[in-house]
Amino acid sequence: MSAEQVSGLCEQLVKAVTVIMDPASTQRYRLEALKFCEEFKEKCPICVPCGLKLAEKTQTAIVRHFGLQILEHVVKYRWNNMPRLEKVYLKNNVMGLISSGTQSILEEESHIKDVLSRIVVEMIKREWPQHWPDMLKELDTLSKQGETQTELVMFILLRLAEDVVTFQTLPTQRRRDIQQTLTQNMEKIFSFLLTALQQNVNKYRCMVGAPQEQEVLTTPQKTDLAQEPKEGSWYCSSGNGLLLMFFCGSDLVPSLCSQAQANCRVGIAALNTLAGYIDWVALSHITADNCKLLEMLCLLLNEPELQVGAAECLLIAVSRKGKLEDRKPLMVLFGDIAMHCILSAAQTADGEGLVEKHYVFLKRLCQVLCALGSQLCALLGSDCDVETPANFGKYLESFLAFTTHPSQFLRSSTQITWGALFRHEVLSHDPLLLAVVPKYLRASMTNLVKVGFPSKADSPSCEYSRFDFDSDEDFNAFFNSFRAQQGEVMRMACRLDPLTGFQMAGEWLKYQLTAPVDTGSVNCRCCSTRTYQAAVEEHGESSSVLFLSAKTGEGLCSIFSPSFVQWDAMTFFSESVISQMFRTMDKDEIPVNDGIDLLQLVLNFETKDPLILSCVLTNVSALFPFVTYRPEYLPQVLSKLFASVTFEVVEESKIPCIWLNFCFVSLKFVVSVQAPRTRAVKNVRRHACSSIIKMCRDYPQLVLPNFEMLYNHVKQLLSNELLLTQMEKCALMEALVLISNQFKDYERQKAFLEELMAPVAGLWLSPEMQRVLSDPEAFISYVGADNKIADPVLEDPSGLNRSRISFCVYTILGVVKRARWPAATEEAKAGGFFLGYLPSGTPMYRNPCTEQVLKLFDNLLALIRWQQVQWHCSFGGGCRICAVCSWRHPEWRSEVSKERGRTHNNLYMPEMVARLGDTFAKALDMLDVEKNAILGLPQPLLELYDSPVYKTVLERMQGFFCTLYDNCFHILGNAGPSMQQDFYTVEGLATQLLSSAFNNLNNIPDYRLRPMLRVFVKPLVLSCPSEYYETLVCPMLGPLFTYLHMLLLGSPCIMSRFNLSFCLEQRLSQKWQVINQRSMLCEDDAADDNPESQEMLEEQLVRLLTREVMDLATVCCVSKKGVEQNTTAAVDGDVLGKSRSQCSLCSADDEAMATEVTPPANAELTELGKCLMKQEDVCTAVLITAYTSLSWKDTLSCQRTTTQLCWPLLKQVLSGNLLPDAVSWFFTSVLKGLQVHGQHDGCMAALVHLAFQIYEALRPRYGELKAVMEQIPDIQLDSLEQFDSKLLNPTLQKVADKRRKDHFKRLISGCIGKPIGEQFRKEVHIRNLPSLFKKVKPSLETDVLENEDGEGFNVLFEP
Repeated sequence: MSAEQVSGLCEQLVKAVTVIMDPASTQRYRLEALKFCEEFKEKCPICVPCGLKLAEKTQTAIVRHFGLQILEHVVKYRWNNMPRLEKVYLKNNVMGLISSGTQSILEEESHIKDVLSRIVVEMIKREWPQHWPDMLKELDTLSKQGETQTELVMFILLRLAEDVVTFQTLPTQRRRDIQQTLTQNMEKIFSFLLTALQQNVNKYRCMVGAPQEQEVLTTPQKTDLAQEPKEGSWYCSSGNGLLLMFFCGSDLVPSLCSQAQANCRVGIAALNTLAGYIDWVALSHITADNCKLLEMLCLLLNEPELQVGAAECLLIAVSRKGKLEDRKPLMVLFGDIAMHCILSAAQTADGEGLVEKHYVFLKRLCQVLCALGSQLCALLGSDCDVETPANFGKYLESFLAFTTHPSQFLRSSTQITWGALFRHEVLSHDPLLLAVVPKYLRASMTNLVKVGFPSKADSPSCEYSRFDFDSDEDFNAFFNSFRAQQGEVMRMACRLDPLTGFQMAGEWLKYQLTAPVDTGSVNCRCCSTRTYQAAVEEHGESSSVLFLSAKTGEGLCSIFSPSFVQWDAMTFFSESVISQMFRTMDKDEIPVNDGIDLLQLVLNFETKDPLILSCVLTNVSALFPFVTYRPEYLPQVLSKLFASVTFEVVEESKIPCIWLNFCFVSLKFVVSVQAPRTRAVKNVRRHACSSIIKMCRDYPQLVLPNFEMLYNHVKQLLSNELLLTQMEKCALMEALVLISNQFKDYERQKAFLEELMAPVAGLWLSPEMQRVLSDPEAFISYVGADNKIADPVLEDPSGLNRSRISFCVYTILGVVKRARWPAATEEAKAGGFFLGYLPSGTPMYRNPCTEQVLKLFDNLLALIRWQQVQWHCSFGGGCRICAVCSWRHPEWRSEVSKERGRTHNNLYMPEMVARLGDTFAKALDMLDVEKNAILGLPQPLLELYDSPVYKTVLERMQGFFCTLYDNCFHILGNAGPSMQQDFYTVEGLATQLLSSAFNNLNNIPDYRLRPMLRVFVKPLVLSCPSEYYETLVCPMLGPLFTYLHMLLLGSPCIMSRFNLSFCLEQRLSQKWQVINQRSMLCEDDAADDNPESQEMLEEQLVRLLTREVMDLATVCCVSKKGVEQNTTAAVDGDVLGKSRSQCSLCSADDEAMATEVTPPANAELTELGKCLMKQEDVCTAVLITAYTSLSWKDTLSCQRTTTQLCWPLLKQVLSGNLLPDAVSWFFTSVLKGLQVHGQHDGCMAALVHLAFQIYEALRPRYGELKAVMEQIPDIQLDSLEQFDSKLLNPTLQKVADKRRKDHFKRLISGCIGKPIGEQFRKEVHIRNLPSLFKKVKPSLETDVLENEDGEGFNVLFEP
C-alpha cells in the first residue's frame, strides 16, 4: 500500500484510540472503536508500517503505546507466517526505535519502555541464537549510545531471563536453546551489567557527591571485603558512612541534575536486571574476581537511591543453595568492610525515622543477615574447611539489634536463624554465642509482651504495625504465631544456659507479684505502668521488695491492660524456661530451694482479677515439678487450685457460703447467680480444673498418698449442685479416675468407680429420666425448649434440668476416657486386669469401668436416637438408613420396625415441630463460634474474655444441644479403645448402633453429621480388632457406605444392577450441583434472602463433609501411616480444652497443593477394606463414591482421594468381570476430574497418573476406553493409534515409563482444565529451531565387534 493509505488508516486508528481512552466517550462508541482496533490487529495486512508510523515519537504517548502494541501482536501471532525480509525489516525498525525513536530516559513513559522491551524479547524467543547470532553484540552497541538505550537493554535482558528461566513461557526446546546460550555467554553478560552499573554509579556520585570524594567502584581501586577498614577510606570520610548531597537539594545546574538522575536510573535498572540473573546463574559468576559483585553491592548499601536494589541483589546471592564448596566464598561477607557496610547502612536507615522506603530497606538487610547465618550454619562443621568468622561477635550484636527493634515483624524475622545458631553442633559451643544467650533471653522478655496493635499508640511498635497489618485481628494472629516460635527458640537457648533463664524468670515473677495492678483502658492511648524491663534498666535486677497482694485498682483488667500484658508475657517466659531446665539439667543440679521459694510466693499471692489469676495458675503448673522434690507442699498447691475452681468475681451471693477444711487450710467458696459469668471467669475455673487433671495425669504417684483427702474434698464440692458447672464437676471426677488407675487392683478400682458413679447412675436410670429419654415430647419439655421466655437474658427456668443431663453425659465420657488398666503386662496380670490373648496375639484386658458404663448404655443410645429424631423434626423428611439396614439384613427388620414404631410414630405430626417455643425456634442452629471457625473469621478480641459465655438463653440452649450431641458420639468413639472386647461383644451392638446413632441420617445437618463421622465412626474402626470385623464393623459400615453412596451421584448403568425399591435423596451431589450453578450465576441473580456469608458457609460445610466422608473411606480401606496417631490425638483432647467443633475445624482451609504427587507404590487394602470389598453392594458404593468425588470442586479432597484411595480400590476388582460401561465410567470420572482440577499442578499430576494406570491396565481388555479417548477435544488420533499399538503389542520393545506417561499426558491434554485467566487467551505458537545442542549417538563400528580375524568380542573383554 502507498504511504497515503498508511497515513489515512493511521488517522482512523488515532481517532479510535482517542475515543477508547476518552472518559467522555459513550459505551457504544468505545465498543465500536475497540472492535475496529482489534479487527485491524487481526486482519489488516499492513500492521507493521501502521504500527511503526504510530510509534513515532512525534505522536502522543497513548498513540505510541498502541502502535507498539500492534507490533507486539504481529510478532506474537504472525511471526511464523511472515516472509524473512519482513522479519528483518521489522527487527531493524524496532532496534531503530530503541536507538533514536524514544525520548530521553527521564522523559520517556515507563509503559513505552516496557512494551519496547517486550517486542525485542518476543523476537529473541523466536530467532535467537540460530537466526540472530549477533543479538548480544547489537544490544551492546545500543547501550553505548546513551542512558536511554542502556536502560532499555537492561529491560530486555531482565524480561528475557524472566520468560526463559523464571516463568518458562516458551516451549521446552526453545527454552533449552536460549538458556544454554545465555549460560555460555553469562560471563559477557555479567561483565556488561557490572560495567554499566560501575560507570553510571561513579558518574552519579561525581555529580551529586562532595568534590573531594573519589570514585570507589572502579576496578583499580577494588577493595577486599575481608580486609580491615583503613582510616581515610571512603566509608570513614566523615565518620558516619557515605555523606551524599542529594541532587534535589543541591545547587547543581539543571543539566547536571538531570544527568545525575539519568545515571541513577540506569544504576537502578542494572540492579534489577542483576536480581533476575543472580538467582539461577552459576555461583562462580557471583563470586568471580574476588567477589567483585558482592563488593559493589555492599558499597551501594550506603547509597540512598540504590540501596534497596542492592540489598535485594545481595539477599538473593546470599540465599543461594547448591554445593557447599561453591558457597564457601560467600563467607567473605563476614569480613570487616562488608560487615561495616551492612551495619552502617542499617544504622543510617533506622536513624532516619519511620519512612516506608527505609523500613523496606531494613527488612531486606535483616533478611540478608538471616541468610548469612543460614550459610554459616551450613558451611561450618562440614568438609569445606570453614572456621568461625572473626567478626562472628559483631554479627551477633547486629543481629541482636534487629531482634530488639520496635518492629514486631523484624523481631519475628530473626527467630528461625537464632534457632539454627542455638542448635548448631559447633556454634552452640562457641563462647561468643554463649555470651549472647542472656542478652537474647532479655530481649525475648520484651518481645513477648503483646503490644503493637495497629489501632493503638501505647508502644513504638504500633506505628510499624500499621505498615505490616491491616487490622488488630491480623496482628493478633501474627503475634500468636510469633510467640509460639519464640518460645521454641527460647527453649533451645535455655539448653545452652538453663540457670540464667531460670534466674531471669524468677526475678520477673517476683517483680510482677509486687507491681501494682494497672487496668488501663480498652482504648488507652498510652501505657502508664512501668514494666519490669524498665525497672531493671533503672535499678538493676535485685531491687524489688516483695508484697503478697496486688493493689487492685478500680475495675478488672482487659486483655489490653498494661498489667495483664506483662503478666501474660512473664507467664509464657517462665513456662518455657522452667520446663526446659528440668529437661536439660541433672536432678542434682536443679535449684530446688529457689524453685520452692518462688512457688510459695505464687501460692501466697491473692488477686480477684480473673486474667491475672489465670496467669498465676499457669505459674503454679510451671513450678509444680519442684514439688516432686518437696512433696509436703502438695496440699498447698491443691488448696490454691481448688480455690480457683470456685472462683467468682462477685463478692456476695444469694447462695450460703460453704466452708471446707482441707489440710488445715480454710477455703471460702462464693457462688453468684445474679449475673452471667464472663469468659475470663469461666476460663479461670476451667484452667484450675485442667491443672488438677494434668497434675493427676503426669504425677499420679505423687498425688496417690493424698487420694482419700482429695476424694473427700471433691465429694464435698459435688454435694452442692449449684457450686460447680457440670463440666467442672466432671473434670474433678476425671482427676480422681486418673489417680485410681494407680491402684493397680481391679476390684478396688471397680468398687471406687461404682461409688463415684452412683449419683450419676441413680439420676440416669431414674424413672423420670427414662421417661424423658424415651419420649421426644417429654424431652423437649424437660429441657425447656418449648418455653416462651419473657426475658431471654436472665430467665431460664429449665437450666437445672439441662445441667443434670449434661452432668450424666460428661461423667460417662470422663470415666470412659480416663479409666485404664496398668500399662505393664505383669502389673496388669497381678492386679486382675489381664484376660488373655486374641487369636491374632493381641492382649485382652478388662476395664474396671465396663460394668458401670454398660448399665448406662441403653439410655445413652436412647438419647442419641432421640437427638436424631429431633433433627428430623427440625429439618423435615424421613428415615432412610433403616430401609437400607432392613434391605441388607432381613433378620433386623422386626427390630428396626419396633424402633421405628417407638420413635417415629409422631415424627410427621405438625404439633411436634410446633413444640419448640418461639424463643427457641433456632435452638438447633449452629453456634456463631462454629460459623466463624468454619469461615475462618477471628473472634473479636474483647469478646474472648470480657463478654458472658452465653449472652441469651437461646445461646445457652444452642450450646446445650451442640455439646450434648458431640459428647454422646465422643463416648461411642472412646468406648471401643476403653472397654475393648467387653464393648465389641455386646449382644446386638451393631443393631443398636444402626437404630440409634445411624437413625435418620438423611435429616442430620452437615455440621452435625461431620463430627459424628470424625469422633465416632473413625475411632471405632481404627480401634476395633480384626476378630470383630464380621460381627460389628462390616454390618455397621455396610449400610453406612451404601447410604453415603446413595447420597452421592452414582452411575445409572451401575445402579441398575441393584433392584433397590427405594430412592434416597442425593444430598452431597445436589449440594455440589447448587454450588456449581451458583458460581455460574451473576450477582444480580442471587437470592436476597441468602447472603454471601451464608453461601460461603454452606459451601465450606459441604466441602468439609466431603473431606470427612472420603477420609473415612480411606481409613477403612487403605493402609496409610499416621492416620491412627492423628485420630487418637484428635479424640483424646481434654474435656476442658477448646471446643471440639473448633478442634475439628482448625485445618479446614488447608488448600496447599503439591506440585508433583504420585500415589504410594505400596498402597494396599487393609483387612477391613478387603472384608468390605467382598460385599458387592458396599464395593460398588465405595468405588462410585470415590470416583464421583474427583469432579467436585474441592482440590484437597480430590488430591487425597486420587493419591490414596482410587487405584487401590479399583485394583481390587480388576480380576473380576467389570461391565464395559462401568470401566468407561471410571475412566470418564477421572477425565472429568482433570477438567475441573487440571489447573492445580498437584491434582493434575495425580489425576494424570491415575488415568494412565487405568488405561494401561484395562485397555487390553476393554476397547471402550479407546472410544472415550477419541472424544477428548483436540486429540491426535494418529498419536493415539501409535500409543495403543505399543500398548497392545507385547512383542514391541517397551518404552520407558516416563516417556509413556508424557505421551499419554499429551493425548489427554485437551481435557485438562486451565485457570480462568488462560481459558480464553489466544494461543501463542513458537516454532522450534534446529537444535544447537544435539547429542550425537556414538556409531557402532562393525570392525569393533568383528574384525577380519573374527576376534572382535575377544578384544573387548581382554584385560
